[in-house]
Amino acid sequence: MTKKHTARCACGTVQFEFDTDPDFIAVCHCLDCKKASGGEAATWFGIPEDDFTVTSGETKAYGYVADSGKKLDRNFCPTCASRLYTSNLESFPGLVFVQLGSLDDPSFITPKLEMYVKRRLPWVTPLDMPQFEAMPT
Repeated sequence: MTKKHTARCACGTVQFEFDTDPDFIAVCHCLDCKKASGGEAATWFGIPEDDFTVTSGETKAYGYVADSGKKLDRNFCPTCASRLYTSNLESFPGLVFVQLGSLDDPSFITPKLEMYVKRRLPWVTPLDMPQFEAMPT
């Protein structure tokens, strides 16, 4: 049975789904997110890995060590190279961080906070939400 929320890569080869309505939704301006997204920031959210199901295709995982010194895997479609989600996070065991752009319907997502605003570029207007210089504690 299809779960509540569905997502896919740009070419549709990799598809995944989950039921959780996320509550930790961040716009992150850290250097890691900027490099990984190719943009000024990345918007992502955490869901429990036991609610996360890949329903089609296989991703290519890229192991990475974040600024924190903790390991994680960034998962991409090997066909179209879309970045889809982050798994195996040493800092957040049991969670998968999903990239907002992978959702089939992102309209239910509203960021709750901006983090690593110390790295936000001067031309970016802060959003009207809690602001954190680094990772919230």
